[in-house]
Amino acid sequence: MDQRPEIELRLTSDPMYLCGARELVACIARRIGFDDMDCAKIALAVDEALSNIIRHGYERAFDKPIWLGISPLKPSANTIGGIVIAIEDEAKQVDPCHMKGRDLDDIKPGGLGVHIIHEVMNDVSYEKRKGCGMRLVMTKYAPRPSDSPRLSDQAPSCKVTLNDRSPSRR
Repeated sequence: MDQRPEIELRLTSDPMYLCGARELVACIARRIGFDDMDCAKIALAVDEALSNIIRHGYERAFDKPIWLGISPLKPSANTIGGIVIAIEDEAKQVDPCHMKGRDLDDIKPGGLGVHIIHEVMNDVSYEKRKGCGMRLVMTKYAPRPSDSPRLSDQAPSCKVTLNDRSPSRR
């Protein structure tokens, strides 16, 4: 995402916010024109990315910042549009070349987040931020109009609820 995202959300690394982030992403994807299955897959990719930041980047610290940026990808001569999602953190940096999912033949619980992200999204890039942290940019291209009807006029309204446990907001 070269331009500023149209929606920016700052959340803390508390897993309780994952549900709200998933709902927000799925709702926006639906408005862009993705069907329910693609919306669920995109939300899953975001959930896996956020979970990896919390678990591995922040080592389960629940008070660290994460930024989620969402932009519709405008149709152009080369693309039919879609959604671009950028996630940034201040966690420990990792060489992007080492950001690979585990071998699928190694059957055990967990460890499939990076694999799922690459399977669901069309383009995925990891980069180190200046100073500290990582930046993940994921793009999913929208289905062609002949493949799936555009839902913008029929889509249900989006309602996202994020619970905040801080005493100052009660």
